Amino acid sequence: MRAGERAYETLRSEILDGVLGPGTVLQEVEQSVRLGVSRTPVREALRRLAAHGLVEPTARGTIVTAISRADIVALYELREALEARAAGLAARRRADGPFLAIRDRLHDAPRLLAEGEAGLTRYFEIVDDLDRAIDDAAANPFLGSALRSVQLHSARIRRLSRHNPERLRAAAAEHELIVEAILAGDAELASHATHVHLHRSLTNALASAPADEVAGPPGTDDASRVA
Repeated sequence: MRAGERAYETLRSEILDGVLGPGTVLQEVEQSVRLGVSRTPVREALRRLAAHGLVEPTARGTIVTAISRADIVALYELREALEARAAGLAARRRADGPFLAIRDRLHDAPRLLAEGEAGLTRYFEIVDDLDRAIDDAAANPFLGSALRSVQLHSARIRRLSRHNPERLRAAAAEHELIVEAILAGDAELASHATHVHLHRSLTNALASAPADEVAGPPGTDDASRVA
């Protein structure tokens, strides 16, 4: 992996995971030393992050962007339109194999969620794989591109539920219902199950969010989904 790509992936992951919180100033010199690359790859990475809405230039330097509660609501409005449609298409066009495998992995979710950070990471890998399976099964490249843009910013909100075991267990059951509906070829149920999941996820995100701002604006490019 070349230096610019490595710097981008590292900074992107740290922003999505909340290691670099809203308002964090990202100076080129400081980040180049920290990441062990020259300033040019860092500058390239910051440009890409800005294009995705994760950072923005200010008088103080490039800072990690913030997301308001209104932005969270707006993001979920778009997620519902896109993800419910994608789940319905997946139910009609799916190959069963990927969803059978994900269903088996979701059966293990309660144990994973009880194992702390390592188990939590593995659980979110299942969720991400479900996103990709639905995207692939929907077989609509334009819808897929829009979904990846929304899912990038959803990943920043995901951490609001990261330490809420009750919500995570409920979300795992909701994901399993979505998978069952897709396997049954029931497009209406798959869409409805997705709607219910997103409604509950939004309710939890707003209940967990600080009063003003939390993470980064709904924006334009890349990938991941809330619990």
